[in-house]
Amino acid sequence: MGEWSFLSALLDKVQSHSTVVGKVWMSVLFLFRIFLLAAGIDRIWGDEQGNMNCNTKSPGCKNTCYDKSFPISHPRFWVLQILIVSTPTLIYLGHVLLVIRRENKLRRRLEQKIGKNGVVKLPKYSNEAGKVQLKGVLLVSYILQLLFKIVLEVAFIVGQYYIYGFILMPYKISFSQYPCKQTVDCFISRPTEKRIFIIFMLAMAVLSVILNIIEIFHLIISMKERKRRGSGSTGPTVTISGTDRL
Repeated sequence: MGEWSFLSALLDKVQSHSTVVGKVWMSVLFLFRIFLLAAGIDRIWGDEQGNMNCNTKSPGCKNTCYDKSFPISHPRFWVLQILIVSTPTLIYLGHVLLVIRRENKLRRRLEQKIGKNGVVKLPKYSNEAGKVQLKGVLLVSYILQLLFKIVLEVAFIVGQYYIYGFILMPYKISFSQYPCKQTVDCFISRPTEKRIFIIFMLAMAVLSVILNIIEIFHLIISMKERKRRGSGSTGPTVTISGTDRL
């Protein structure tokens, strides 16, 4: 589980700058996918090629059968999926940290009473504790990362179907191409257990898409309510008299 600690630490920071639905998405990603992938799936898959039994001793036949049936193993595919789907969220985190850094500079200028033409713009997106408000450019950035996550999740769901086919985990694979001299039957170890894990991971990907869609609608509704209350204005400014400027 140690190899996931860095990604876990980064995404944990995103939670403090996310909505309630976004925090639920984090729980789905970590508790149900990363933890399960790190703790149990490798033990079930293990040496998949070595555990596959074929009714032939023809050299290279077993290896070719496995390679054609599983171009990439399911655990490696899911690791790639988690890393790529998490990328938009990490980019959003970088944007948030950049905004917080800029607004901290604004606060220092305000404390020192240094402003252009005697005017210092107050921080717009964050408070002194670093709590970010989702509005303006940050809101657009947040919605964009949600849209990218939806596209990436759907792409991996479709990609998993095209790579492994409609049958999630067959108990037997028939292969008749070179170097097999005749039709060969290869039997997968633990097919039912693997099928359960595959269905579970697919369900988590679908749930991730649904949560991201719900979050987008939640943000749109919140934005409309904010506009109705008249609170979606630009950041306020403070005018400093010429005698007070340094």
